[in-house]
Amino acid sequence: MAHHTSQELSPLSIAVLTVSDTRSLETDTSGQSLVDRLAEAGHQLAQRAIVKDDIYHIRAVCSGWIADDGVQVILITGGTGFTDRDSTPEAMLPLFDKQVEGFGELFRHLSLRHIGTSTIQSRAIAGLANHTLIFCLPGSTNACKTAWDEIIKYQLDSRQGPCNFVPHLKKANRAACASRG
Repeated sequence: MAHHTSQELSPLSIAVLTVSDTRSLETDTSGQSLVDRLAEAGHQLAQRAIVKDDIYHIRAVCSGWIADDGVQVILITGGTGFTDRDSTPEAMLPLFDKQVEGFGELFRHLSLRHIGTSTIQSRAIAGLANHTLIFCLPGSTNACKTAWDEIIKYQLDSRQGPCNFVPHLKKANRAACASRG
């Protein structure tokens, strides 16, 4: 059972990338939802960008953030479906040092109650690259809300027990996951 420990929150530096051929900062409700939620949770927005749904544009932005010591987490919204243009998983999988297998499974499980069996069309994934945690989410604002509210916010909370991802990130306190008592 998950619980809060007594330590203080370690604010993280989080970048948000929207993958879209049509959205702008003014119309990007999914990206804005993630920005609002990370701020409400006590984290800091490191950078925000919108790129067209192209493997190499996605990789270029994310590779820069992965190499940037000031970015600990990347949240990507868009490009995880099955249209010909959806290429976020193909862009990101080669960059991962480790894939977080359970994220996509848990996300689809939680989404089932919201969108029914259409959840099987989500190719949401997550992984670690250079001690940067990366979540690739659908472009739907509701999907981003589900992912953040029910999974991501807990995994980015240094107080969350028995374990969270914070000890595995750049500039993180690696003692937070030392014991699962």
